[in-house]
Amino acid sequence: MNCQPHVKALVYNCTNINHTCLLCDQPAEQPYPLCVACEQELPWLDEHCVRCALPLPMAGLTCGPCSRRAPAFEHVVALWHYGYPVDTLISRFKHRRQWPLGRLMAELLGHGLLHRYAEGLTVPELLLPVPLARRRLRERGFNQAGMLARWLSSQLGVPCDERLLLRTRDTPAQQGLDAKARRRNLRQAFSLQRPGMFQGRHVALVDDVLTTGTTAQAIAQLLRKDGARRVDVYCLARTPKPGQA
Repeated sequence: MNCQPHVKALVYNCTNINHTCLLCDQPAEQPYPLCVACEQELPWLDEHCVRCALPLPMAGLTCGPCSRRAPAFEHVVALWHYGYPVDTLISRFKHRRQWPLGRLMAELLGHGLLHRYAEGLTVPELLLPVPLARRRLRERGFNQAGMLARWLSSQLGVPCDERLLLRTRDTPAQQGLDAKARRRNLRQAFSLQRPGMFQGRHVALVDDVLTTGTTAQAIAQLLRKDGARRVDVYCLARTPKPGQA
């Protein structure tokens, strides 16, 4: 059963020319439904770790954890801090099925990625959305990472495959768990549909939010073990360290 929504029909209003800003209901006067004032007020992530995108006081630095032990993924691209109003937009997209908000954020992420490609970021060969557990997929009815990956695929011209990564074990929700508990929670939680197909390939994982990076690390390790040459991570937002503003 395919329980993913029909994306094109659901985001029809987002592809009309006469856009209204989805945040303030004023005329957007932009190619996408977001006015300039609201766009400028988003919590853009400018200063961050060059490896995992953890928010830092200055740009061009590597955070302590990445300096001590480099993660299995090479580079994280995240547009925003996980703060207001992006946290609310992501929640409404995931939990209230307000898909036009997801489509808007995916489009902005796509613009950011195209800009980074022009500046020298290597383009991946394949986009892989982080899979949902079957129980959570039945409850929610769709995988938000899968929708983001499909929208990005169309915009970037990079193929996307939602079948290659599998969530083989239902695990408790990661929210509220510390980094150690998250790692324990994800042991043997993922597998590959066709082992050996990632040999020498550059792939990018797609998800909505990167928190501790535990999920991305677990999947990147799996892909690297299968022979992937490079694994990047694309997400909408990055959370700070616990206790960090």
